[in-house]
Amino acid sequence: MTQQLPGLWFGAVLALVIACAGCSNPEGQPPASENTSAAAPERVPLGQLPDVDIAGVLAHTRVLSSDEFEGRAPASKGEERTVAYLIDQFKKAGLKPGNTDGTYIQKVPLVGITVNPAPLIVRRGARQETLKWRDDVVAWTKHVEPRVAIKDSELVFVGYGVVAPEFEWDDYKGMDVKGKTLVMLVNDPPVADAANPGQLDPKAFGGRAMTYYGRWTYKFEIGAQKGAAAVLVVHETGPAGYPFQVVQDGFTGERFDLVTPGKNLGRSPIEAWISLDQARKLLQMAGQDFDTLKQQAATRDFTPVPLGTTASMTLDSKLRTVDSQNVLGTLEGSDPVRKDEYIVYSAHWDHLGKDPSMQGDQIFNGALDNASGVATMLEVAEAFAKLPEKPERSILFLAVTAEEKGLLGAKYYAENPLYPLGKTLANINMDGINQWGRTSDVVVVGLGNSTLDDVLAEAASTQSRTLEPDAEPEKGFYYRSDHFEFAKQGVPALYTHAATDYIGKPEGYGQQKRDDFTANHYHKVSDEVRPDWDLTGAVEDAQLMFQVGYRVSRQAEWPAWKPGVEFKARREQMLGTAETSK
Repeated sequence: MTQQLPGLWFGAVLALVIACAGCSNPEGQPPASENTSAAAPERVPLGQLPDVDIAGVLAHTRVLSSDEFEGRAPASKGEERTVAYLIDQFKKAGLKPGNTDGTYIQKVPLVGITVNPAPLIVRRGARQETLKWRDDVVAWTKHVEPRVAIKDSELVFVGYGVVAPEFEWDDYKGMDVKGKTLVMLVNDPPVADAANPGQLDPKAFGGRAMTYYGRWTYKFEIGAQKGAAAVLVVHETGPAGYPFQVVQDGFTGERFDLVTPGKNLGRSPIEAWISLDQARKLLQMAGQDFDTLKQQAATRDFTPVPLGTTASMTLDSKLRTVDSQNVLGTLEGSDPVRKDEYIVYSAHWDHLGKDPSMQGDQIFNGALDNASGVATMLEVAEAFAKLPEKPERSILFLAVTAEEKGLLGAKYYAENPLYPLGKTLANINMDGINQWGRTSDVVVVGLGNSTLDDVLAEAASTQSRTLEPDAEPEKGFYYRSDHFEFAKQGVPALYTHAATDYIGKPEGYGQQKRDDFTANHYHKVSDEVRPDWDLTGAVEDAQLMFQVGYRVSRQAEWPAWKPGVEFKARREQMLGTAETSK
């Protein structure tokens, strides 16, 4: 992906704030942080809103995750069947075509790159280590070229590979790493709090919560910015949030990127994950100790460590260009003015497809991830269609492609919106549902970022439920689903996750179920509809998502980023630009 680097981002945000200090707001668009009037009278009491049909959610999930859909990989027969099914369901729900050209499709131009398996050779003098493809190293290239290679590229350990001026952090310390192969750790540096020994500094990198600096996509982006020939990210299950098998299954085979000018030659030629065991061996080969270097990397005084070893690798690629598809349907608003303002529900329809090289089951059905999210969105659309009077604002239901390839479908829409983002009030994202029963809480990924949390809290109170932050913020879920692409562009976004406090279950039950799913089913062929699913909690969650969209569709106040959130200035700049460009 080509996401903007945070260090540059924060500086740009500050500049935008200054530039917009005197901007007025567009006609008909209230400031993102101010209430312009009292909320309009409710058309339908919240307690009388149509129900979201959980039987329908389960039925759609079964269909979309069936073997017939072949794991719903982009540019496959599975995509054809999925897109046809979604269009049919949108029509049945009474949604109009979501594209302004009169269709339900937004084409997403992708380039598919399939690399031939190849080892990574590391040498030190006469000694040589061979990292086996898939077992030890999973590598790819973003370059749209038939062959890329590194030969005798010097290895350098660069800690966490982070450049974060706002945290007074620079892991490179001025070293020229152009043409070198960088070895770096995943996640943020766990900076110790000097005032509270044994605890993390809450002011550095969000404390326990991952910032974008910790996301693996950032690691490859900063490596490219530094001119590295290759970037090797060391996989650790805890910090990454998933086992190495997820990398082996999800990062091999054909990989996609958006078609852009320049053939992605600004990226490092080779990007890769290496296993923790191999990282330890490579550092030992260089006369270094992994644990010692990792401890040093958690300090601001860390400086890059040349390893005295070299890396060589050649990747031959098969290339193809395809048009994948976002699927869109709209429920047009009833108000003559506000119908040009939108709330966007999103869910990714794609999964990992099938792997003919596997023994036994070859289909990654993706029932929870994310047939269930798409199914819920379809039933929320049905509930909106059942309203006795349409909402004042329009509702866009957006099923995006290639989330599993790097949020590409959402990224394409956010960068090529069919409806102005300056008139898009909110994004409500659905990625997986709760299949383990009712909960007393609602977990919000990125709780406290926007006033959408306040709307959700009011809705949750009707179910006697409270909001809680993500229990695993260090895993960076905020950067791992489609809402992030809307947030980057400034649109307030809401993303909830499976909760933790299950009614009638022992303490720790929710975390135990999450851990089990991550270890045994996430991105595996076993992610299928299971007989022990209990969707009583999922229907309550779906009803909340419906209520949030309904409330936003008719309230006078626009959702807004809260003070201090990095997306806030982008939103304010967006609204100010709409005024000055009229």
